[in-house]
Order: sequence, then structure tokens, then C-alpha cells
Amino acid sequence: MTGQISLAGGRFVKVGGKTGIVFQKPPEAEAFSRWQKHQFKEIERRYAQAWRAALSNLNLSEVAKGFRALGVDAKSCRTLEDAKAMAERVVCSRDNPRQTMKLAFLFIKVPQQLHQPVLDCWGSFSYRPLVEHAPYAAYVLTVEIFFQIALAARLISSERPSNRVDIAYLFYLPFCMIFVSSDRLHRRCAPLFQRGDQEFVWGQHLKEGLRELNGYYSKLPDSTKEKGVMSFAHHPPKEGDFLVGQLWDRHLPQWREMKEPDPSHKSGDDSKLIEEINTMVEAPPLAPDEVDFDPTCADSISTEHSVRKRKGSWYQLPKDLEAPPGQ
Repeated sequence: MTGQISLAGGRFVKVGGKTGIVFQKPPEAEAFSRWQKHQFKEIERRYAQAWRAALSNLNLSEVAKGFRALGVDAKSCRTLEDAKAMAERVVCSRDNPRQTMKLAFLFIKVPQQLHQPVLDCWGSFSYRPLVEHAPYAAYVLTVEIFFQIALAARLISSERPSNRVDIAYLFYLPFCMIFVSSDRLHRRCAPLFQRGDQEFVWGQHLKEGLRELNGYYSKLPDSTKEKGVMSFAHHPPKEGDFLVGQLWDRHLPQWREMKEPDPSHKSGDDSKLIEEINTMVEAPPLAPDEVDFDPTCADSISTEHSVRKRKGSWYQLPKDLEAPPGQ
């Protein structure tokens, strides 16, 4: 809950005494690449529809019953800050832990057969505060309860069905430095759930900032632009007062002291490094009993990503870069 994004599916490898963890492109990344090309599989369309339906078809009577059992009265709520504080009190309270967990089951839609095992597991830890036992579940529950209290207090409109889907985007908030949106509901609510090291940026402002950068880089000669943006725009311009530069200053404060790439460096100079990476990626996975190193201290971590050679009017990679066979 401090900004990290957990990765799953990595395999442990060992080559020539060097250890590594290899993450191939996950199904989510494959799907995202297709979506950028407006290629949607029918099963993905159905899943999206089911997700939206699940968010909309909440059993409100059960929610109300759970709130009453926990002593929640939205009538005393006057502001969104009040709604957030009330939601936190519910989630952090240890007065009726089983009822709190039942609300979590209801909002998160935990299958019935898992209810008792989850409660038993929590009970084995003496029903320690949910924020300690399952911090992300506690966060999601806080957002959901906040939303329902704000609805009941008429601080958020109940006449716009999409609000339930929109509020769910706050579930991503713990895993980012900057939350960008042009949705007014997010503008009002996201700052309430931010950590001190996070920032909400209004979407239109960021678009304006990106347009400024586009204009700045468009003035470069074609010979430079054809090398790909990775070669000349790996960070914002250090001169000027660009919004993107301001955001980097606030969230990556050391970037201005970073050493600039050596312009004399040739791509062929990386052949040895590329060979080492490929050897790791192609190495067979170790069996569980063969992993004799600390995964947090592996010599290397490899992740697979897809980058389009050209996007819009910009080359992301060098214009003369040859694509691998079959791609």
C-alpha cells in the first residue's frame, strides 16, 4: 500500500552463476496492446459488461442492514471529508469485526464457500485491524463504504448510474504517483484517498502540458526525430517551465542530476548485454528446490514489453530499426 505494483508469474533462472527472475508479458499486457489497436475479443467485451453489471447490481438492502449493525448513520454526514472519516471508522473498528468482514464480502463479492475460511484465518490472528490483516481489502472497503455514505447523504448524485463504475477507478490509486482524470467525481474524491506523496492531476491540464511538449520536440530536425523519442525524450526538457517537468520535480526529484546518455554510444556496443539478457530469458526455469538465492536480491530481473515502432507522428524507436523476423 505504498505504491508498489506486485508482479506474478515470474520464473527463477540461473545461468553461469548469475541469478535472475524473468517476467514474460502477462495476459493483461497482451490485451492492452490489442485494445490500443481497437481489437477486442468477444470474451473481453462480455467480461467488461459483467464487471459493470456486478458493480451496478449491489444488494443495497444488505448494505443498509450492515451499516445499521455497525452504527453508521449517514444523516450526520455533511461533507465528503465526513463520509471518508466515517468509512475509516467502520473499517478500523474492532467492535464488530465479523460484521465488517461481511460488508467486505458483499462489496468485493467473495464467493460464499470462501466466507468461513476467510473468517477463520482472520480469527486465528485475533481479528487484528483489517488495515493490518488485509490492507488492500481494507482500502477497497473504505472506498465502497465512503461512496455509499456519500450517496445516502446526497453528496454524490444517485441519479447517474455510472458513478458506481467511476468510483471503482479509485481502486488503482494506491499503486500510482499521479492519478490523472477528467472526471469531476474523481476530482472531488481522489484527493481524499491520496497519500502525501501522491497527486491528482486534472486530465485537461495534462493534455495541455503534453501539447506543449509536442510543440517543443516538433522543432527538432527530422534527423533527430527519426532516431526515436527514446533517444532524445527519455525525460522532460530541463529548460522551460513545462507541467510535465514540474511533475517530475515533485515525484522524481533526482531526475535533473541524472547523467545524460553518451551521444557517441552505438547500439552495437550493447551486444554483450543483449546476449546476457537473451540467455537469461531463454533459460529453463528452476524447480522450487533448486532456487538457492534470495529472490529480492537476484542479479537481474527481466520483464517483457511491446513497443510500437511508430505511434502517431512520432517514432518511438529508430526509423531504420529492423523488426525481428515474424514481427
